[in-house]
Amino acid sequence: METPEKLDTKQFLQQQLDDILTLLEKQQLEKSLVERGPATNHELVETMLHKQHQTRIQEKLAHLHPADIAYILESLPLNQRKNIWDAIKTEHDGQVLLEVSDAVRQTLISGMEAEELASVAGNLDTDELAELAADIPKRAMLKILRSLNSDERSHLDALLSYQDNQVGAFMDFGMITIRDDINLKAICAYIRKLGKLPGQTDKLFVVDQHNRIKGTLPLQRLLTHSPSQPVSEVMVTDYIAFETTQDIADVARAFERYDLVSAPVIDTNGELKGRLCVDSILDFIREKTDEDMLSQAGVTEEEDLFSSVWKSARNRWGWLLINIATAFASTRIIGLFEDVILQLVALASLMPIVAAMGGNTGNQTSMLIIRSLALGQITPSNVQRLIRKELTLALLNGSFIGLIMGLLSLLLYQDWALSAVMASAMFINMLVAVCVGLGIPLVRHRWGKDPAVGTSIILTSITDSMGFFIFLGLASLFLIGK
Repeated sequence: METPEKLDTKQFLQQQLDDILTLLEKQQLEKSLVERGPATNHELVETMLHKQHQTRIQEKLAHLHPADIAYILESLPLNQRKNIWDAIKTEHDGQVLLEVSDAVRQTLISGMEAEELASVAGNLDTDELAELAADIPKRAMLKILRSLNSDERSHLDALLSYQDNQVGAFMDFGMITIRDDINLKAICAYIRKLGKLPGQTDKLFVVDQHNRIKGTLPLQRLLTHSPSQPVSEVMVTDYIAFETTQDIADVARAFERYDLVSAPVIDTNGELKGRLCVDSILDFIREKTDEDMLSQAGVTEEEDLFSSVWKSARNRWGWLLINIATAFASTRIIGLFEDVILQLVALASLMPIVAAMGGNTGNQTSMLIIRSLALGQITPSNVQRLIRKELTLALLNGSFIGLIMGLLSLLLYQDWALSAVMASAMFINMLVAVCVGLGIPLVRHRWGKDPAVGTSIILTSITDSMGFFIFLGLASLFLIGK
């Protein structure tokens, strides 16, 4: 496997991508030259050149980690991506499919035959296969199921029976279980006989005759205690375990809090069902972070960078149409005060400031609330205290920023009344912005919805509209006809 020695990760990946692009460009150039050449043996020459280029690409990819290959695939247009995908050896297909984004994975799988997918599945563990199951066509899935033995099929059924946000959907079965009545020497001999440990193994799980978890045996204790000691004297009994139906987001926070590498997964009766590893937690956190970023921007699902224009457009239309409606509402508010603006042109230059400050203030509040909800820090017992604190902060910031903007307006226009209106509008709109920044994510969370989805777009629309209305409304009351 090729590794970056003196380059950082970003430079290393960019270099690999550049090398692949160079190979693809050379392939395209030679193909063009062949097509313009004499027709004799045209197809034969083109086939030979194609095989040579595929061999070069395979040699290049053979030294790369599946995650690096996934990065390359995600960075290529569809036609070039297909060339690279065709060059990947079958035994590596599955690992690469696991590493690419969901959107790119769908494009790759859509071009594969059922037999090819079944062959790829044969090189994957059950938990890895479960991760791909949603994207695999039914016909291919039936072939895969027929190729599994009874234990593998049982494990796959178990994983697929859980919801996407439950621990059971993320567990794997690559664990070593032991009894507490044997000594450490026997355990070491057993591990040597196995020849290797499952990935992410930092502890063994101690179970009784009914497969109920009794404790864990960290590898550190296995290696540092006397071989003659029984497991019962060395094992950890105050272990951390998670139930199959627990929310994976809560468990991810526990992994971070307790610096876990792996943990047992049990059912309500304490029976060991599998284990949860830190690599699955990291994958979940990355996917959740990406999903939240897209949701805040109003993109409904992860998008392939090189997907068709039509598909990308449909993915973005929803919130764009909402934006049109809210923007139109804002213009109608301005339209109500056209006469006011015509009588005092200074209002036109000042009102965007009020709206912008409201949007920034609301976004600060909403981002804090969304993060706190994600971390589980907001509870029914402290939410009222949090609201009071944010409202008090809004009063303080509104007074401070309002005073500054009032003084700046006075310096610009030498009008005490306009300065007072500007300060008052800024104060009121910042207070409204904080209320909206608190309300939207808290209400969505209360209704069981993702608090991050569309919050920024809705909040900005409301603070813009209210900023215009408050500022122009105060101006019409206290400035016009004074």
